[in-house]
Amino acid sequence: MITREQQQAQFKKIYEELNEQQKNAVDKTEGPVMVIAGPGTGKTQILGARIGKLRLETDIQPDNILCLTYTDAGVVAMRKRLLNFIGPDAYKVNICTFHAFCNDVIQDNLSLFEKTALDPISDLERIDLLKTLIDGFPKNHPLKRYRGDVYFEIKNLQQLFSNMKREGWQPEYINQCIDSYLNDLPNREEFIYKRNQGAFKKGDLKENKIAEEKEKMEKLRAAVNEFTRFQQMMRSQSLYDFDDMINWVIDVFKTHPNVLARYQEQYQYILVDEFQDTSGTQNMLVKLLISYWEEPNVFVVGDDDQSIYRFQGANVENMQEFAEQFSNSLYTVVLTHNYRSTQPILDVSRSLIERNQERLVNKIEGLSKVLTASNTKINDSTILPTIREYENPREEMIHLTLQVEELLQSGVAPGQICIIYRENKPHEDLAKYFQQKQIPVYTKRDVNILHEQICRQLLQLLRYLKDEHHIAFSSDQLLFEILHFQWFSIPSIEIAKLSAEAAQKKSNDQKKSLRQLIAEKLQSPLPDLFSSEIPGLRKAQTILEKLISDVSNITVQQLFENCIRETGLLAYVMNSPDKHWLLQLLTGLFDFIKKETHRNPNLTLEKLLNIFDLMDKESLVLPLVRVSGTDRAVNLLTAHGSKGLEYDYVFIAGCNSSNWEKKRKPAGGYSMPDTIFSSQPAHSEEEELRRLFYVAMTRAAQHLYISYSSTNKDGKAIEPSMFIAEIREEHVLPYEKISLPTATIADFAVLSLSKELKPEIEQSEASFIDQLLDKFVMNVTALNNYLKCPLQFYFNNLVRVPSGKSEATEFGSAVHYALQKLFQQMQQNNNQFPDQTVFLSDFKWYMDRHKEHFTKEQYVRRIEQGEQVLSAYYERYIHEWEKIVAIETNISKVTIKDIPLKGKLDKLEFNGRQVNVVDYKTGDAEKGIKKLNPPNEKDPIGGDYWRQAVFYKILVDNSSRNWEAVSAEFDFIEPDKKKGYLKEKRIITPQDIATVTAQIEMVWEKIQKRDFYTGCGKEDCRWCEFVKTNEIAVTLHEPDENEEETV
Repeated sequence: MITREQQQAQFKKIYEELNEQQKNAVDKTEGPVMVIAGPGTGKTQILGARIGKLRLETDIQPDNILCLTYTDAGVVAMRKRLLNFIGPDAYKVNICTFHAFCNDVIQDNLSLFEKTALDPISDLERIDLLKTLIDGFPKNHPLKRYRGDVYFEIKNLQQLFSNMKREGWQPEYINQCIDSYLNDLPNREEFIYKRNQGAFKKGDLKENKIAEEKEKMEKLRAAVNEFTRFQQMMRSQSLYDFDDMINWVIDVFKTHPNVLARYQEQYQYILVDEFQDTSGTQNMLVKLLISYWEEPNVFVVGDDDQSIYRFQGANVENMQEFAEQFSNSLYTVVLTHNYRSTQPILDVSRSLIERNQERLVNKIEGLSKVLTASNTKINDSTILPTIREYENPREEMIHLTLQVEELLQSGVAPGQICIIYRENKPHEDLAKYFQQKQIPVYTKRDVNILHEQICRQLLQLLRYLKDEHHIAFSSDQLLFEILHFQWFSIPSIEIAKLSAEAAQKKSNDQKKSLRQLIAEKLQSPLPDLFSSEIPGLRKAQTILEKLISDVSNITVQQLFENCIRETGLLAYVMNSPDKHWLLQLLTGLFDFIKKETHRNPNLTLEKLLNIFDLMDKESLVLPLVRVSGTDRAVNLLTAHGSKGLEYDYVFIAGCNSSNWEKKRKPAGGYSMPDTIFSSQPAHSEEEELRRLFYVAMTRAAQHLYISYSSTNKDGKAIEPSMFIAEIREEHVLPYEKISLPTATIADFAVLSLSKELKPEIEQSEASFIDQLLDKFVMNVTALNNYLKCPLQFYFNNLVRVPSGKSEATEFGSAVHYALQKLFQQMQQNNNQFPDQTVFLSDFKWYMDRHKEHFTKEQYVRRIEQGEQVLSAYYERYIHEWEKIVAIETNISKVTIKDIPLKGKLDKLEFNGRQVNVVDYKTGDAEKGIKKLNPPNEKDPIGGDYWRQAVFYKILVDNSSRNWEAVSAEFDFIEPDKKKGYLKEKRIITPQDIATVTAQIEMVWEKIQKRDFYTGCGKEDCRWCEFVKTNEIAVTLHEPDENEEETV
């Protein structure tokens, strides 16, 4: 056991190593102290030293000291440091986050809190409550919506209410701020004309601009005034969130002075770390704890220049308020000795941050934050930060990889190198480059469990089980994909054969589903396409049939466990080199399911899947932090994630304006009045980003490289960040324009194109493909599919993978059916159209017959949409419709250059032998019109609807009917928001015919050559993604730069 004398000797040794400023902060044990600790100035050291001083040189007991930190990581770091100072007593000092402290207060005083009767609210429950809140808006409510996304305000309200709780803002306060802001608008320069302009004179108010601002503020006011009702709804549901906890403690401290006094008596010394980032309620909690004394023993440490987590605009609020509150007794210490970086790095960083107006040095007279390099090992270094320009982000990553490789070969430790991007996304690509050079990598990123491949596959399996249990033989599309899962080890060629045979039987009206066909094959194998039993198929079929049966016989938890164990998934995971991560994913998903079944013990599989659907729709994540590598590897970090860390070599990459100040922010949110804080800079967003860039720069000890690209991945010119220009305006720094040799780029070509590599699947037996091609006739859907992606054609048009209809597709089919019946009844009734009610009843009949394709909510919504859209459509066109028409016309046995063509046309309108071909379209009219564009520079092959129009003319003109298609018309059934109902008619030119004929010839030739095993490689291609995800690809090809020109 360490004696007190030994602890004091150890502390004295450490204390003597402190500089004069640090000693001043540590020695001032009484009264309020504010320490402004810039980067690398030893903040954690003085916090630990001050606690050591209190413990070893006074009579204060460790449990009389409270140290509040911003994060759990800060708690761990502080405890470790304190162990060096005071030994085991470090565990007796209450070092905790604000939330942990509040939880302790609640647990110690349960009778004063309702927490025991409440449950923490889940993200899903919060969404449901917000929907209920929105449903209750009166008709004239500023946030009420009747069309489009009626729940658009959910995210905005959620963020607003959270900010209100964290900052301690009551509705009355925000309303006062709004009123004050609006009243002041006529006095502000930006709302007054500075010179004569048209009908306006110098000094006139910009009434339109003021009106816009008022509208924003009234929306905010309407949202703020819903806060109390939302809180009441949470309480009525016995729910709370973590933002509530600190407010509960504040309320109890205010209403029960004896409780507050007890904690004031216990914690006679309070320390607060990262004070600049504490929220309004956290700050209020500190104020209450120290409110008993005029000169409390409170020690706050922070740096306004590193405020990157506080509510925007509030970065100096806390520290400035603290200084004003204790202006007569405050002892302020500014730490200016930097033990991390060289002077050139400090000088360049300072010149950047000094452009910010909202800084303590501009608020407190006599304050100086000029940092001095004080690490004796490196403070003589004159190496300047370097600015680098690359041709594109790809070359930037290649050069970063080569330079890191060179540093490692020269003996630099991997853990002393850090690559910083603004966000995590580029790190995924860079890690692949590093992997090629066998460079060890440390990354830490947030992932959504539900988006990870193994979890998506599990949810697909659960969805299949639910569908087949509900309606047998209804989910062939899911079954086709599930059979490709690696755990079943079934050759993909054999699955393709099965799918093709099932499709053929359906065409012959045998109505055999893929599931039925597999069962028959395993009972009595046929000699046609199968020479022997398909490997793995019998096992998969047996397992899936059992799991379908399990749905109604065991709990959801048991079913999920069976899916993991019995399918071979668990064995697959345990044999994977990535098994630890895969197990974390499975555990995370299973834990979520356990929580949901705990909340609702009667939860069914269908309801569970509805929960996952809602999470997807509302962009709710099931978070998990993925840590790859060790601290002895090269660090790939975000600017936010780098805070508090340091490295010898720092590369800040991707420093283009599009990644920093001009990065598009997500839409939404409410505009806040600048009166909400005591002061707010005119360009708070810009200043916040500049602080973030400053944080990234000050991670560097000796070597700092800041780089950007001159063009993006598409070759379009892009700008460097304004922060680079600001730095170069103040300093003459080394500038390098890096141009890599072609051979170097080629070495990384496969990796640099990894997301766009074209996957090639294994070729099927010639006899199997011959049978399919013998019956193949070209239609416009097949043509469009091939031009998009040959694999899409292979799966959808050749093998004919089972496909289910989406909600939107089935709604479109119902509309088509109602229109078909409308014109057929007109033809059968002496050219008299039936009335509107008959038209709508046909739509409803079809919807009812195909109800299985909709959820209950989707069905109700689509019925209402159909009634509204079709009623208005009927009234708009009832007196204009042509009556000499042909409906749902099949045209086949047409050949062009010996290529067989066919098609089914919605409606033909006749004028003698001349025909106007009409095609009905549901969905967004504005998006649809864009598909009517002929080939152009942006889209060399032309839009799908344009090609469809030309294809139909070729069909009609070359059919045996002696018709001539003079035009093609696309009739958009759903009205455009601005233009109403639209019809777009196109006259087909000889050039159009020549172009599409050439496309037909080219695609037909490629199909006959079996050139459909390699996909397009595009990120948004479903089939390329399917092939890559399920590891069906046998190889990956680079894109052909001339491919589109050839098409």
